[in-house]
Amino acid sequence: MERMIIFCMLFFCSSMAQTAAPYKIAKYRQLLKTVNLLETTVKDKDVELLHTPENPADGCLFTAVTCFQKGILKLQPENSQVNSTFTLTVKVLKRFTLINTRKQCESSCESYEKKTPKEFLKSLAKLIKKVIR
Repeated sequence: MERMIIFCMLFFCSSMAQTAAPYKIAKYRQLLKTVNLLETTVKDKDVELLHTPENPADGCLFTAVTCFQKGILKLQPENSQVNSTFTLTVKVLKRFTLINTRKQCESSCESYEKKTPKEFLKSLAKLIKKVIR
């Protein structure tokens, strides 16, 4: 039942967004909603802190997205009841990519400060908003 509700939410949101904006903008808005959904189901206590890119320079967006993709794999569900929701949203976020601008970014994932999973997801949401603009 829970999977069906999430599927319906994702389908409804994506169909509404696609009629209101170009495809890429709609795709990023859907990813933003997915991040917000994941934020409510992620375990935030007694977990590994994650390297969190904050306010990356325009030339470093590709590197920042790569860091977020690595961090997403380390996230854990809050409890077993939200495991199916969590798994579905993580799969969606793993596919988030940007085109590499071929500019060399001097920072690496390890150069970013480590933060909790919820702060990590908030920074990811900020990055997606930056890409939308």
